[in-house]
Amino acid sequence: MDLEYTAEQKKFRQEVRRWLADHMPAEPLQSFDTDTGFKQHRRWEKTLAEGNFAMVTWPQKYGGRGCNLIEWLIFEEEYYRARAPLRVNQNGIFLLGPTLMEYGTSAQKTRYLTPMAKGEEIWAQGWSEPGAGSDMAAIRCKATRTGDTYVINGQKTWSTRAAFADWVFCIFRTDPDSLRHHGLSFILVPLNASGVTVRPIRQLNGLTGFAEIFFDDVQVPVENRLGEEGQGWQVAMATAGFERGLMLRSPARFQETAKQLVELYHSHRNDILDLSIEDAVVKSFMDAEAYALSTYQTASRLIKGGKIGSESSLNKIFWSELDQRMHETAMSILASRAELLPHAPAAENVGNWLDDFLFAQSGPIYAGANEIQRNIIAERLLGMPRK
Repeated sequence: MDLEYTAEQKKFRQEVRRWLADHMPAEPLQSFDTDTGFKQHRRWEKTLAEGNFAMVTWPQKYGGRGCNLIEWLIFEEEYYRARAPLRVNQNGIFLLGPTLMEYGTSAQKTRYLTPMAKGEEIWAQGWSEPGAGSDMAAIRCKATRTGDTYVINGQKTWSTRAAFADWVFCIFRTDPDSLRHHGLSFILVPLNASGVTVRPIRQLNGLTGFAEIFFDDVQVPVENRLGEEGQGWQVAMATAGFERGLMLRSPARFQETAKQLVELYHSHRNDILDLSIEDAVVKSFMDAEAYALSTYQTASRLIKGGKIGSESSLNKIFWSELDQRMHETAMSILASRAELLPHAPAAENVGNWLDDFLFAQSGPIYAGANEIQRNIIAERLLGMPRK
């Protein structure tokens, strides 16, 4: 891996930096877990698309600019350096989009990718069910085929962005006699379809970042299926690979948090009596940099034709637990003020540390619980026997 950037890569970085400086919102956007904030973030997605920065790795004909993974990492570094708004359509552009590239037909790519890039259609993820959380193979929600139509019945829960999204991608059991990961199909469902009921779920901070979705005889055309019938597990695992691997959580996200943690430490240094906090800050910064270097190495390997498989579980555990440790350290630095949300009267400049700390607790759960990831590592990477 060559750690030196090419002249073209340096030029691209400057282009991204200038564009963000010229187009960043004048004021921070509200949370996209609110109706107003969701609309603000949708407009920001449109602005990114107009600048040809919606998803830089996509082909130009789908709203991208054909960049490679190194250039994507550069874009992410500049994006987080500028502290630009979080991506409300992350389920679409980072998860479903790459899956469509791999499994979608030409018609599906044309139909879904460009509106996704422009923020015209925001996507929710529909994996979990009341009896199938981290164990996706226990899916019971059914899609019964009748001619050229699937009739869907059942329930999904903890569906990210579903409270305000336009579409949801799910896996359903299309073979009623199948067990576990067999007989599943990956289907795209509009959330305004007849028979769909969306019920928001409040997070720890009181905002609706999730929702449960009920399907009552919902009719969806077979052309909305991604991949072959019964191939849903394979398609979903590809999506999970993007989620756990490179796309969903770029290293820049954690590098920026680590930089802010260092700034927080220096601003409170005279009040800190526990010397172990300084060690935790240093370790957080080092771990964020190590994750970035590891990701550059993986990206270089993929550019040369390599693949990412079960090792994505290592990534997922590392970044989710790093995120937790950084925010736990911030809570220790802020001491009693750590309990304050930024809009509290006495908050002063506590920032979003508490809000982000609460969200970080979900990291070891979403994208596949870390306990499951450790099983995958033990069995598929280390060759250990199943219990």
